[in-house]
Amino acid sequence: MAKLIPAAERIVRARKLIQKARELPVPTEGGRSDFSYVANVKDLLRQARDLVKFISMTPSASAEIKEEVKRVYQEAEQADRDLL
Repeated sequence: MAKLIPAAERIVRARKLIQKARELPVPTEGGRSDFSYVANVKDLLRQARDLVKFISMTPSASAEIKEEVKRVYQEAEQADRDLL
């Protein structure tokens, strides 16, 4: 059975994934339109969103945690716009 990860840990992991997407080196050939680069960035941002997707729907999530989830979504969207 899968181990449950607390909401706070999920938020931390999601932010690390967003940071990892920002740190991916842009290829010299093709630049930001390189298919592999775009796929890697999209995948990391998807993983970040998936980690926090259901936190706001849980009854035990506090208002602070729900705000953090919203910020993670905003950070992921901003990274998507900045990187691609």
